[in-house]
Amino acid sequence: MAISIIVHILQADGVKDGEKTHPISELEVKMDQAILEKSRKMTQEKSLNIRLTVLREKYSIKKSGVANFTQTAISKLEDNKDIRISTLIEYLDSLGMGLEITAYHRNSNERELLLRI
Repeated sequence: MAISIIVHILQADGVKDGEKTHPISELEVKMDQAILEKSRKMTQEKSLNIRLTVLREKYSIKKSGVANFTQTAISKLEDNKDIRISTLIEYLDSLGMGLEITAYHRNSNERELLLRI
């Protein structure tokens, strides 16, 4: 993840705990861009898992209270980085929620709604 890579850079540059550090943006400039992009992607994937857990907990729903899923299945789903859309739809439906998928153009603000269930 990005944080661990930055920590390794700090250690490699001889920065010790308690010493003044630089903003992450300055550190990112020094990093190999391919590694940085891979790190960002991994962070985003893990972020989805965290958001699924937080979403369930926000509505005070315990794993045992999610219809159509065992506690083990929920743990796997919330820890999985590669979730099938159909499984995500079923999981969100069990929480009383829907799903929207929007595509966006990276170089503009254009957005297209692909799916709303």
